[in-house]
Amino acid sequence: MRDVIALHFATHDGVELFYRHWPAMGQAPGKTRQAIVLLHRGHEHSGRIAHLVEELDLPGFDFFAWDARGHGQSPGARGDSPSFATTVRDLQTFIEHIGASHGVEASNIAVVAQSVGAVVAATWAHDYAPRIRAMVLASPAFKVKLYVPFARQGLALLRRLKGNFFVNSYVKSRLLTHDRHRQVSYDSDPLIAKAISVNVLLGLYEAAERVVADAQAIQVPTQLLISGADFVVHRKPQEQFFERLGSLHKEQHILPGFFHDTLGERDREQALSRIRRFVLHAFEQPVQRPALLDADRVGATCAEAEALAAPLPRNSVRDLYWRLTRASMRLGSSLSAGVKLGFDTGFDSGSTLDYVYRNQPTGRGGLGRLIDRNYLESIGWRGIRQRKVNIEELLRLAMQRLRDAQRPVRIVDIAAGHGRYILESLKGVEPLPESILLRDYSDLNVQQGSALIEQLDLDEIARFIKADAFDRDNLAALDPKPTLAVVSGLYELFASNRMVGDSLAGLAAAVEPGGYLVYTGQPWHPQLELIARALTSHRGGQAWVMRRRSQAEMDQLVEAAGFRKITQRIDEWGIFSVSLAQRLP
Repeated sequence: MRDVIALHFATHDGVELFYRHWPAMGQAPGKTRQAIVLLHRGHEHSGRIAHLVEELDLPGFDFFAWDARGHGQSPGARGDSPSFATTVRDLQTFIEHIGASHGVEASNIAVVAQSVGAVVAATWAHDYAPRIRAMVLASPAFKVKLYVPFARQGLALLRRLKGNFFVNSYVKSRLLTHDRHRQVSYDSDPLIAKAISVNVLLGLYEAAERVVADAQAIQVPTQLLISGADFVVHRKPQEQFFERLGSLHKEQHILPGFFHDTLGERDREQALSRIRRFVLHAFEQPVQRPALLDADRVGATCAEAEALAAPLPRNSVRDLYWRLTRASMRLGSSLSAGVKLGFDTGFDSGSTLDYVYRNQPTGRGGLGRLIDRNYLESIGWRGIRQRKVNIEELLRLAMQRLRDAQRPVRIVDIAAGHGRYILESLKGVEPLPESILLRDYSDLNVQQGSALIEQLDLDEIARFIKADAFDRDNLAALDPKPTLAVVSGLYELFASNRMVGDSLAGLAAAVEPGGYLVYTGQPWHPQLELIARALTSHRGGQAWVMRRRSQAEMDQLVEAAGFRKITQRIDEWGIFSVSLAQRLP
């Protein structure tokens, strides 16, 4: 029997989560440490999956298992979390903690997760593109069987009326497993919470739909175990996820007669033997991922962008719908200042983004302000504002790291718009950077950004010039050499990886070794067709067609230029990511 150590780790917001650690047995000195991270079902905790440590029979591996926020011995209201995305970020923080405190790198970790935990793992793999060795998903709860017609819509309506509340699980232990001992222990376990908050439940649904729809973006070698007689979750979304999965190595197993507690079933050795084989094989191979540097010329997001750029059949239902949408937006622009600015300068312009950041509804009369408020509250603009918050956080982190290393802070932003997120990130920062160089292609942005510098009394350290963010030689010749480069909201607007690669190569030549790069990405967007069919870009009023880059693709481009990714932030909808990377020697 292995020893188990009870520990805690601090999450990104300071909450101390409980976890168990089972050190490897008989590990040879100097051998690279390898680990399995176990993620429990919803309502449960790490003690409910502790049996897997012995039963998987992998003595050379460390095992780790947490109690997710609001579960088991971790704090928080039972079954609750600030959001489902918070739990996903908790997992990212947990993996970082395991690396920092236990010396196990992500590339030497496999994740074995069940039910809600499996959706957490899949969402994390999609949004953060971790370089883990493998992932096993057992009966992922991509779609819970609610049985009551329109239950999800009803829950969403009630939340709008009364705020967050809790829903009790209908599931009985006899519907989870045929193992009588597991049934009894489930019914008597005081740490099991039968309630789940509606915030977490609806967030689970939203994340699951997004991940199943865009599973092609997941590159992690994945084994999927489907319970053949599952009364709790639907099978079809699991099968759709597997069909779309972008992993080079993937396998699916349907286990006849198994109830939802796949890894706690009476005959679970059928599942465990498959997991054991899959994990051992994964660790015998080097970490492998599909090469994505040419994803702009072949692949899912290339085809998606081409479909969005193609004209619709004249007078088809969809053509009429989008013509009506464009007409209504044109009408709205006569009242809403934000919509008018979008048509005048481009909905992707620096001026539009600065307006979205300020978030102050403006228009003609009460109706104009109402239209403008609705416009500013669209999910894309909410994501943009959260992106600004995340950029400022990582900018301050990078500046602090430079100061800790006793290095100067020299910032360059190669497509700054009005530069608001750079300049506002300096609030409370002491000492201020030695220099800030803001660049943009637009005369208007240079003019407005220069005025903002003067308004904030930063003339002595900051200046704004007109320059091309894709001119590799011009970027490489930056003098003085920056120690912190920023690229925000730029690469998402251009489909070509060659252009992005040239820009990153120029920055790599400019940034001193050990310096930092803050970069953004857009791995997902729920309004791509609205944007392509109804909105115009800054490029001469052309249609604003975006090609999404998965987080894995964006990270590969940055890595190819000579940077190493350190950490990442992403909004709760999975739309806009912000990452921090360090220039390698």
